[in-house]
Amino acid sequence: MSNRPPLSLHIPEPFARPGDKPDFSHLRLPDAGETRRPDIADPEGGMHDLPYGLIRVLDEKHHAVGPWDPRISPDLLKQGLRAMLLTRIFDDRMFRAHRQGKTSFYMRSLGEEAIGAAQALVMGREDMCFPTYRMLSWLMARDYPLLDLCNQIYSNERDPLRGRQLPILYSAREYGFYSLSGNVGSRFGHAVGWAMASAFKGDDKIAIGHVGEGTTAEGDFHEALTFASVYHAPVILCVTNNQWAISSFSGIAGGNETTFAAKAIAYGIPGLRVDGNDFLAIYAATEWAAERARTNNGPTLIELFTYRAAGHSTSDDPTRYRPDEEASLWPLGDPLDRLKNHLIALNEWSDEKHEALTAELTEAIKAASKQAEGVGTLGTSKPNVREMFEEVFHEPDWRILEQRREAGV
Repeated sequence: MSNRPPLSLHIPEPFARPGDKPDFSHLRLPDAGETRRPDIADPEGGMHDLPYGLIRVLDEKHHAVGPWDPRISPDLLKQGLRAMLLTRIFDDRMFRAHRQGKTSFYMRSLGEEAIGAAQALVMGREDMCFPTYRMLSWLMARDYPLLDLCNQIYSNERDPLRGRQLPILYSAREYGFYSLSGNVGSRFGHAVGWAMASAFKGDDKIAIGHVGEGTTAEGDFHEALTFASVYHAPVILCVTNNQWAISSFSGIAGGNETTFAAKAIAYGIPGLRVDGNDFLAIYAATEWAAERARTNNGPTLIELFTYRAAGHSTSDDPTRYRPDEEASLWPLGDPLDRLKNHLIALNEWSDEKHEALTAELTEAIKAASKQAEGVGTLGTSKPNVREMFEEVFHEPDWRILEQRREAGV
């Protein structure tokens, strides 16, 4: 008889469930400024320590420190703060609109607003972002019209996408924002393909793609990294590790075994692990990866280490799978508060200015929402039925024409 113990299947479990005290003691968070910054042209083989660190710029006193400090102007910081605050206020109003029956679905970016805002300010206007559904701050940073957002969310006849997408699945090519997809895994493959095409044509545009940490367990993720690595695609691939993929915690996707940034090592590309609640760290890491891509040094995988403070969507109740107070105890804090306090520390901002900006943005959102409601909300106004037959093919074939005839439009 063998002295070996019987085999047992390991089932990952989060460190706290509802009713438990939130526990983040397992996290090792390097100090701000601790993680080194290599040159953009350095070979990947000398960067294997980076996926296990954490790029942080803002310290506990709200100062920017260390080699990753991007040294960006106060005006650009204020632009980022405005986009983040606009996103948060807009999210709150649209969430309440859903509860009032004005829209069928909504997803908030709460706790993740710094990601889209910082990256939208780094990337070029003709680069392309392949986003997930918590990247609204990208559009806010690029001044996408609030009225268009409201019309799409309310699914009314002035929806800029003419009813072809669900609420919050935005598409805005002129803002560098590729059509959102509920199939999140497709983001990486599309981003890599777009970047490869740009390189093949000898163009100068690069791409950035996003998935959540849960998607790293799917084949799309690994196929995209293979192509990005083999063809040195000029692309930045971002994994937003917000700890929860719908109701499954990050350990189900392997987050307890290693970092998600470390998956880059197997493909021979740099992996950066970044404080996703630090606007300056996100800006700096994205700027580094973008410059590496633009100089034909290939792709970078960035893990954005953050926390989904709200439910996955309006269909989700996070209190059923995690402690209710866990979000408020997240050790990396609130991204909006951290950038606000940094600007105050620079003597470039104040609580009074913040309150005034909050009031101004609230009124702008209220006005856009009211104007959209005047057109119609869920069930009271919708795009014309004929829209479903248009722009399906460049030249409508006989089936489309016959179906449109039968519909009487």
